[in-house]
Amino acid sequence: MANIAWFIPQLIEGSGGHRTMLQHAAYLEKMGHTCTIYLEDKSGKTSGAEVIHKLFGLKFKDVIYDWNNAQPCDAAVATIWYSAPFVAALPFDCKRLYFVQDFEAYFNPVGDAYLMAENSYCYGLKPITIGRWLRYKLQNDFAVESYHFEFGANHNIYKRVPTIQKEKAVCFIYQPDKPRRCSRIGIEALGIVKHCMPDVKIYLYGSSINDNLWFEHENLGLLDLPKCNELYNKCSVGLCISSSNPSRIPFEMMNAGLPVVEVWRENNLYDFSEDAMLLCKQTPESIATGIMKILNDADLAASMSSAGQKFMNGRTLETETEGFYKAFNCVMNEQAYTAEVISRSYNKPPFEAPLARPDIANTLTFAHQSLLKRIALRLPLFVRTPLSALYFKLKK
Repeated sequence: MANIAWFIPQLIEGSGGHRTMLQHAAYLEKMGHTCTIYLEDKSGKTSGAEVIHKLFGLKFKDVIYDWNNAQPCDAAVATIWYSAPFVAALPFDCKRLYFVQDFEAYFNPVGDAYLMAENSYCYGLKPITIGRWLRYKLQNDFAVESYHFEFGANHNIYKRVPTIQKEKAVCFIYQPDKPRRCSRIGIEALGIVKHCMPDVKIYLYGSSINDNLWFEHENLGLLDLPKCNELYNKCSVGLCISSSNPSRIPFEMMNAGLPVVEVWRENNLYDFSEDAMLLCKQTPESIATGIMKILNDADLAASMSSAGQKFMNGRTLETETEGFYKAFNCVMNEQAYTAEVISRSYNKPPFEAPLARPDIANTLTFAHQSLLKRIALRLPLFVRTPLSALYFKLKK
């Protein structure tokens, strides 16, 4: 059995990316391996194991603050772009892996951080990607071969609950601190929906940030996983936008029987079902019209709901972690990559609506925000994230 070191970025409450990497580390331990979790944070004020258990409900024995405390191991796993050169430079012999969940260059403006994130694929690490699109991207853009495993969902949590009454409602994963979530475009789209269909309820969730918006809505903040499933069961449409990789959330929504709207971009064309999801042109008008199309067509909604559950049949969290474990063993045993043509799973054109109104919603979005917040929203993510964390810490 192997001793595996994971180099994890600073923990963020509610982070799906952290939960995913830690779940797969936990699976390695379940299979008899030993995982040491190295946290980027250097403070060490509280037990790292306790923090992980509190935030994600997972237990690890060996959790160490500061990557620089790394000890010799059999395998080292990079999990974020700036950990890749660190893992590549570790001064001992080991297998060097790269757990890739997003095309992280897209997190940044086209500058140093963007190019350095692209460079992370060129250090000779063995990438294991979640989903097919990232494998396709690395192969076609960087001539880097990788392994991949399919997205799954926890079927014990995310499932259809017939006793929960449906509402004429839309839920939106609203995370304005993450540019890849395209919160402004999503909010503009929901503003159009609310204007055209005032009786539709709008639920925002996924962040402790509670902005003033120009339309009636309910911000549920950070929800635990069972509450997310409850929300998916009572809503009629789920809106989830991700511009850097397929998000895990649509898979969970589909298993709960919720029709999903996303944006039609390359990153969403290789892993999603074209019968269970509606991929719209990335304009607020198209997204809003797509949402209203489902809300106004009960047969379409029922068909998408059924197709989503059928698509997710067998795509469990267990099959996902087993897929990762198979890829991990291929790296450890130095097995050759299996040649595979990565083809699109979504072949429909984007759902599109005409641009029929002046684009004033972004002005309205910022009208009720303070000058400080308007400035903060325009800062690069790598600057804004620590400032945001400091702000909320001081606010508490």
